[in-house]
Amino acid sequence: MSAELARAALLDATLAHLRALVSFDTRNPPREIGTGGIFDYLSEHLPGFQVKVEDHGAGAVTLYAVRGKPKYLFNVHLDTVPDSPHWSRDPHELLVTEDRAIGLGACDIKGAAAALLAVANASQGDLALLLSTDEEANDPRCIAAFLKEGHSYDAIIVAEPTRGEAVLAHRGIHSVQMRFQGQAGHASGEQRPSDNALHQAMRWGAAALDYVERQAHERFGGLTGLRFNIGRVEGGIKANVIAPTADVRFGFRPLPSMNPDQLLEAFRTLVELHPVEFAELFRGVSLPAGDTATAETRRLAARDVADELGIPVGNAVNFWTESALFSAGGYISFVYGPGDIAQAHTADEWVALDQLQQYAETIYEIVNRGSA
Repeated sequence: MSAELARAALLDATLAHLRALVSFDTRNPPREIGTGGIFDYLSEHLPGFQVKVEDHGAGAVTLYAVRGKPKYLFNVHLDTVPDSPHWSRDPHELLVTEDRAIGLGACDIKGAAAALLAVANASQGDLALLLSTDEEANDPRCIAAFLKEGHSYDAIIVAEPTRGEAVLAHRGIHSVQMRFQGQAGHASGEQRPSDNALHQAMRWGAAALDYVERQAHERFGGLTGLRFNIGRVEGGIKANVIAPTADVRFGFRPLPSMNPDQLLEAFRTLVELHPVEFAELFRGVSLPAGDTATAETRRLAARDVADELGIPVGNAVNFWTESALFSAGGYISFVYGPGDIAQAHTADEWVALDQLQQYAETIYEIVNRGSA
């Protein structure tokens, strides 16, 4: 078979698997994902692999498949976000056009899983896969369970839409819920700063925005400053009633060089009247994980692996991935996959065919030269 025909066959196989994977409903929420369905399909199409499927509850399922003695592990999440009402067609039916494949999860990130299946069937080389279903849940049970098992790999390569480049660094992500307490009363009288919970929340918001602006000079690996967002404010009764409570939900995305615990304490104590409740709801560490020196050492080690495997190195990104969990677990890890993050989570989500092909060919070359 000529090289051109081989390339076409690899893309055709990738699209056939992607059509099947997109047809399975793995939306998260509602987290109604079990050990059958998509996992039956995956197991059936992994010949010669030792396959283990585990249910970790709440729609968190992993498939760990190993053939031979690979040096690297490829991780892909199979869960998707819910489809929006703006889809122009059935999101679980793949549509392939001249230059793209359109379907729920095609970009984020079932396209990578389909390419890995195609490579697994087109080669006999050593290969290890960890496929999971809880990445979109902010409840990383799958990776936590895997890390407890103590597997040995030189590096773990996590598939997310990176336009076919290795991403060595990204921000962390933290979500916080807090409450301010006041005292209900008639709004016609003079108010003390502590009376109105919504006034307290607004003072805190102004102080938080000023604090974030002061972090603009901080840098790491091409990223600058602290990303911050107040996502939800609730409280009060009506315009002439002093608000007795105010709930604020906010998130921030630090650089790998920033200490998240120090940031949390800074946000908690920004104003004199501290919130009466302050709880971190989710924490996703930065990539690479560790203090500044450790993070830089891990970043350089990941670059060496990417160079060895012939994967071009791209810029650091602002979005979070589970690669950070592997890094925090002590592994060298980076992010690499087909697709553009701009297409992820959108209506009529799509992945470019040339990026699918490039990813599949790169993985095929890695597996065939015995370094996977």
